[in-house]
Amino acid sequence: MTEQRAGFPRRDAEGRILTLGDLLGVSLAGWVIGMLALVLFDWGFATVGAGEFGRTNGWLAVILPAWLFWDDFRAWEFGAARVVAALVAGVVAVVGGLLVAGLVGGLAPLATGGLAAVAFTLLYAVLWFQGVHWLARRTG
Repeated sequence: MTEQRAGFPRRDAEGRILTLGDLLGVSLAGWVIGMLALVLFDWGFATVGAGEFGRTNGWLAVILPAWLFWDDFRAWEFGAARVVAALVAGVVAVVGGLLVAGLVGGLAPLATGGLAAVAFTLLYAVLWFQGVHWLARRTG
């Protein structure tokens, strides 16, 4: 595998992210940016009287990480490895996010959803990366 370009995250010639650290770093940065945007918008709407602060759904913070995951999914050649890894990672990550949301259910929706979104992001990144690499080695 050769690197495609000198940037972050580092990618191979096919456009796949090279390391789990890169995937985690960029996906968590996307979550932070999403949360900051949600806090800013929620604060702005609360300031003009369009609602109470903290009522925005924090799950929206998963948009940028999901976009990154989709981009990496597309970089893998078509086959069972990428589909199975994506499905398993997706199901486990959604369930994990919902469990976290249930545990912190007394918080405002912005915080509850934000914590659920970070759980989803971490679970999906680890399971996707490890799963697709492991399955790709096994299936050729």
